[in-house]
Amino acid sequence: VIVGPGESTVGEAGRAGSLASYGLDVTVALPGETTATTNLPLSVTVGAWLLQRDGWEGPVHTATVGDGDGVELGRQVAARADRVALLVMADGSPLRADTTPQDLRARAESYDAALAEALRGGEAEKLLGLDAELAAETGAEAGRQALTVLAGAAGEQLYDAEVGYEAAPFGVGYLVGVWERHG
Repeated sequence: VIVGPGESTVGEAGRAGSLASYGLDVTVALPGETTATTNLPLSVTVGAWLLQRDGWEGPVHTATVGDGDGVELGRQVAARADRVALLVMADGSPLRADTTPQDLRARAESYDAALAEALRGGEAEKLLGLDAELAAETGAEAGRQALTVLAGAAGEQLYDAEVGYEAAPFGVGYLVGVWERHG
């Protein structure tokens, strides 16, 4: 299940997305679909592109969350099968560039550090404990919302977790982490 910010939905495969407006002439369709209708949100489009690039041939579903209840959405996603893999597409703060005022950039760095620590924790409660006000102030609220879907899907389970990448290469906080069910 590709999870990302967008209008709150749980969907079946059936759409495509384009990266053309971002300077890359690429249209990506979810498996089994054509590229005729390009209406996937950017987060899901990038997730689908990553899966396609790596040769994923299994079923793909989508879940997007906006102002809705991400935890409940995550529970719904997790209830779909005994085992569900999530690819959560959630940016950190976009205010990490040198051109961002120093005090705001410092708060953005603080939020991204807390996000990295929450991901390393492998517990839903740590994700849910991220400061929503700071996330909104630093432009990371949409990403925080997507991570609440992960928290809902994770439930009370403990996960072995690691963050393999943590940087802000274009002034945006990017993290790559993996959670695997403990044991």
